[in-house]
Amino acid sequence: MEPSWIYNQLFTNWKRFEVIYICGLLLLQLIVYAIEPDSPIGMISGVAGVISLVLAMKGRRICFFFGIIQCLAMSYIAWISHAYGSFAMDIVYVISQPIGWFMWGRDQATKSFEKSTRYKIFAGAFAAWIIGWIVLSNLEGQLPYLDSMNLVVSMIAQLLYILKYQENWSLWIVVNIANLIFWSVLTFQMMSGANEIGSMGANLSQVALQAALLFNSIYANKVWASGEADNEGGAGQ
Repeated sequence: MEPSWIYNQLFTNWKRFEVIYICGLLLLQLIVYAIEPDSPIGMISGVAGVISLVLAMKGRRICFFFGIIQCLAMSYIAWISHAYGSFAMDIVYVISQPIGWFMWGRDQATKSFEKSTRYKIFAGAFAAWIIGWIVLSNLEGQLPYLDSMNLVVSMIAQLLYILKYQENWSLWIVVNIANLIFWSVLTFQMMSGANEIGSMGANLSQVALQAALLFNSIYANKVWASGEADNEGGAGQ
């Protein structure tokens, strides 16, 4: 990778609004860590996650580098929190990062399904969520109805993301909402003394991260639908 390519990926063609909101999302991660500094891994996961997904919103291939950091950190947090669906999905995320790097290098343009195909994909994601819920319930994981969303729907969203289909962001919106509720519930349970599994700092970092990713997914859905992400900032080598 040439220095000029890295510079273009990180610093070119940013709208003022985007600069303000990425700074705000990163500041949120640092504030949460300052409030509950018991999980540096949680802070690393949050910061890397924000950078990775905002760069993905811009269609920047370098997003996968930050994605590996975020997924490795998140897999540890999911494991100590007994969020087994999240843990399994984070392992898939780690494996998918180099695949995404390769795929985005071959094809820079975003794509979209026909309406009938889109409905079939969303129906399939719903059915997969129900099946995952049943499986995770038998494994006695925490909040399996939400954790299943992070496992099976995320897997479909990640595949569409790697292939650069716009519909990935619609699924991520659903996943981010489910994850925001999931980590908020775990945080409340720990604050009330009803649950001592995991780390308060790690839980809070994930609440902040999922809120940030939800905002980014909504904005990215608009950007990709308009075609603004195509070939931005030298998205290919």
